[in-house]
Amino acid sequence: MNLRELVSALSDFASPSLAESWDNVGLLVEPSPPHIVNTLFLTNDLTEEVMEEAVQKKADLVLSYHPPIFTPLKRVTWKTWKERLVVRALENRIGIYSPHTAYDAIPHGVNNWLTKGLGACTSVPLHPSTAPSSPAEGTHRVEFCADAEHVDAVLSKIKDIPEISCLTTLPVRVEGEEQTRVSLNCSQKALLEVVALLSQNSLLYHKTEILLLQKPLLPHTGMGRLCTLSEPVSLSDIIERIKGHLKLPHVRVAVGVGRTLESPVKKAALCAGSGSSVLKGAEADLYLTGEMSHHDVLDAVANGISVILCEHSNTERGFLSELRDTLAIHLKNQVNIIVSEKDRDPLQVA
Repeated sequence: MNLRELVSALSDFASPSLAESWDNVGLLVEPSPPHIVNTLFLTNDLTEEVMEEAVQKKADLVLSYHPPIFTPLKRVTWKTWKERLVVRALENRIGIYSPHTAYDAIPHGVNNWLTKGLGACTSVPLHPSTAPSSPAEGTHRVEFCADAEHVDAVLSKIKDIPEISCLTTLPVRVEGEEQTRVSLNCSQKALLEVVALLSQNSLLYHKTEILLLQKPLLPHTGMGRLCTLSEPVSLSDIIERIKGHLKLPHVRVAVGVGRTLESPVKKAALCAGSGSSVLKGAEADLYLTGEMSHHDVLDAVANGISVILCEHSNTERGFLSELRDTLAIHLKNQVNIIVSEKDRDPLQVA
């Protein structure tokens, strides 16, 4: 597939608009066009060892779950390992694409895969995503009626305000008088200027309606998951299930105050990777994630919530095999998809 065609297909699979605002997702490194992708190479982390593997396996595009370019690069030299990744990619005509938190949010993504380690359960996002294009622009809608004497002057001033969109006018009849109904979308910042303008005319201001434009929630989409198990299971059994699902010999466990390893778990809140901010405040018997700060673990335990930590990328990497099969169907088997054998969590139990 042509690279741009493939990137479009990947965006259809998981829209980058679903990623967190702080994230850096999408096509990060692009070889000069035209660039044909025969082999798509999947990895959780793009290290230098993994990049060498991608070169050896003649990959044309690396899909790295974690973005190897996160903070801005001021130069591309051989000095730091992330700069060297870019150099090696371009020298070998390998593109780099990262979906990161877009894959966390989608219903068929990383967090959904992680729920399978709990056993039979139903789940909902802890922080639901909103539809990115509805409404298309603005945070507020302002509507008011003005008579012929004032409408042109008001419209002239409104058009000078930045961040105004969807400005429409409609002739209406109000109390037997011909007037113009004005409707516009605006940002929070522009709203202050619009209100200040309209408040100069008390008659206009009192006829003004301001509506908050809220985007609808997307079903089954968002950060984290709150899972309700079909049947309560002891914490010790959940630990064994998680170890089996993630293929780990060990996990770290903190038992909540008033709980034991035999206490039943009915609700579990989970987040792949680093879950502190996503899980905070969730009402559950168990928090499952890769890593949490020491003090956030203490808070959870004090509230009677047990915590299972598996190390950051261990809660993500196993998804790649499922992703390979799902993407093969989505891309209609037009691209050879392989999973890195060198990719691994940097932490080991010694």
